[in-house]
Amino acid sequence: MTEPIRIGLIGLGRAGNGMHRNELRSKSDKFHFTAVCDCIEERTTPFVEEFGSRPYTVIEDLLKDPEVELVTIATRSADHFAHAKMALLAGKDVFLEKPFAMSSQQARELIALGSEPGGPHLYIRHNRRFEDGFETAMRIIDSGKLGDVYEIKLTRNGYQRRNDWQTISAYGGGQLLNWGPHIIDHSLRFCGGDYADMYSSIKHVAAAGDCEDHIKIVFTGVNGRIVDMEISGGAALPTPEYLIYGSKGAMVSDGYTFHLRYLDPSVALTPVRVDPATPGTGTGFGNREALHWCEEDVPFGDGTDRIWDSLYETIRYGKAFPVTLDQAAKVIDVIENVKKGTIFENKCTR
Repeated sequence: MTEPIRIGLIGLGRAGNGMHRNELRSKSDKFHFTAVCDCIEERTTPFVEEFGSRPYTVIEDLLKDPEVELVTIATRSADHFAHAKMALLAGKDVFLEKPFAMSSQQARELIALGSEPGGPHLYIRHNRRFEDGFETAMRIIDSGKLGDVYEIKLTRNGYQRRNDWQTISAYGGGQLLNWGPHIIDHSLRFCGGDYADMYSSIKHVAAAGDCEDHIKIVFTGVNGRIVDMEISGGAALPTPEYLIYGSKGAMVSDGYTFHLRYLDPSVALTPVRVDPATPGTGTGFGNREALHWCEEDVPFGDGTDRIWDSLYETIRYGKAFPVTLDQAAKVIDVIENVKKGTIFENKCTR
């Protein structure tokens, strides 16, 4: 029986304690918290009591622990690059929270360190690639039910006068670096992996700090598809997370359900020929044919913790990790291009 992967977790805050710890409780056959590290010593206590982890308050000490096989990094965003570089140079495999770097240059440096033959490996935690809603949307699009999907709207929004460290640029705050990597990654997958054109705008609306809390990015994908994504903490009336248009139907998300409306594939469409004649009085516009529609609801869940299962299969059995380093780097490139190519509008109303 294969032994669990021995983890050294750095950063025991909202992600390390609230996410990593909770997600791996049910995966003790695959992962074990061998060591944990946080500058606030009392944060290590729950891991010591529950998992028997060795506690550290200095990162270098954890990196010297010979039993640590994989270092997972869940510190503040601005520290990800430095901490990942330390771990890779110490010869440890690294599983790194998003955003995995603050710039494209940093991203390329980490990729070089984490992809050398015979050296340590770098893996990026784009866990929402495994989100059931995203995977379900991809399956429905690929099924052809909606015809040729030509536009997708992706939204994560609400209204929140947020005031934590993720509103401070010095710590890597702002929605471009918070929700941004997830939804940009989704957008690029819907775009065919890359984009031919991009429009972007960022604003500071309601949050504290000095960072953007409203993002609009519109991609024209290499597949010709328009992907319009929005992340906002200043939207008092939220909109559906997904709205997908195809040549033969559409779908919209409602909580944990997709509602689909599409032309009945069992009913053949008659050819439509253009009529250049002037319409008669009272005849209205367009074709009077009766269209036959199908409607259905497709439920979906969460599933983001399945990224750990893929990581285990990669480390223990050599299977390809679904989130490639090039894909993760493309996300950082987009973030950098958005920051360079937009005029930041500070319209904070607090």
